Amino acid sequence: METEAKSAKGTNKLLTIMLVMLTVILLTGTAAIVVILKSSNEGSAHAPSIDEVIESSVDIPEMTTNLASDDYIRISFKIQTDSKKAKEEMTKRDFQAKNIIIEQLSELKSTDLQGKKGKEQLTNQLRTQLNEIMQDGKVLDVYITSYIIQ
Repeated sequence: METEAKSAKGTNKLLTIMLVMLTVILLTGTAAIVVILKSSNEGSAHAPSIDEVIESSVDIPEMTTNLASDDYIRISFKIQTDSKKAKEEMTKRDFQAKNIIIEQLSELKSTDLQGKKGKEQLTNQLRTQLNEIMQDGKVLDVYITSYIIQ
């Protein structure tokens, strides 16, 4: 009888350990699935629709100015902000945006703007400088919408 009691006690202890381990594994798996699903939903929520992009963007009409290389550039931009409130602020600050654009372009030569890399550098510099003047939001991106060097 004593042996049977020890055997039953050992089996109960083993069964308890197995149930605890199974519960831990299930909880860990459930937590991992929740984290994965939540992070994938956040990633898709951050991508704005084209309508949202347009609603929060400001057009800078075509402007003509001279470059450091004595060439002329005719260029226009679309500035994408992070909200309608930021769009309103950028619209009010359009004269400052134009000033920043003219100052940046006056420091560049036509060769600095050649190719994709040159245009990316210009738009990145403009985005950084425009964000320095913003108070109610930020500039997400600057797009060149037309571009001619003469």
